[in-house]
Amino acid sequence: MGNSRAYPVFRTTDPAEAYARAERLRALLAHCEDEVGLGAELLTAADVRRMAEVLPGVRFDHLDARTGPAGEFLRFDLDPRTAEDAVLEPHLPLDVMVDVPTGSAEERFAAAVGRGTAAVHWRGRWPADPETGSVGSPKYDGVQIVFHGDQAQWGGRTEHHTVLVHVSKFGDEPRARKLAAAIGGEVLGEAQLGW
Repeated sequence: MGNSRAYPVFRTTDPAEAYARAERLRALLAHCEDEVGLGAELLTAADVRRMAEVLPGVRFDHLDARTGPAGEFLRFDLDPRTAEDAVLEPHLPLDVMVDVPTGSAEERFAAAVGRGTAAVHWRGRWPADPETGSVGSPKYDGVQIVFHGDQAQWGGRTEHHTVLVHVSKFGDEPRARKLAAAIGGEVLGEAQLGW
């Protein structure tokens, strides 16, 4: 049991550049899972509408739990594609968390991210690397982009976007350095708690 260790390997204020570098890392995985995780905090009605176009039919929820007068859990049940801004705004902020087939929506999702924190998670397995003595770890390996953040576990909001590589629960800085170099990046700090 345990969590992966995530190393930040690239930061930029350009979301398209962060996505491109993460895609290059994803291509280095010996195996990539069939589904990719997408998650976003949606702060404006425009953010919600863009995401609804990218992820049609996906459930949106209130970012913070809301309860009704009898203590019942309230769900967001409007159609964000047709609801007027004045109807959507009292429900903000919203969030969305979904797994979709790898290659089906990631680039459009990245382009639709608004001002809230968002992330793309590709899980897989890094190839064995005799040079660093590293072996793949299918439970822990992968690539993550955090838009408007620098923490794998989503810390405070920032103006930049961070690409992270996930490795075994014991960490593997030599592998992280080698992966970072492959995309023109570098390890930008200590290992973080990953997924």
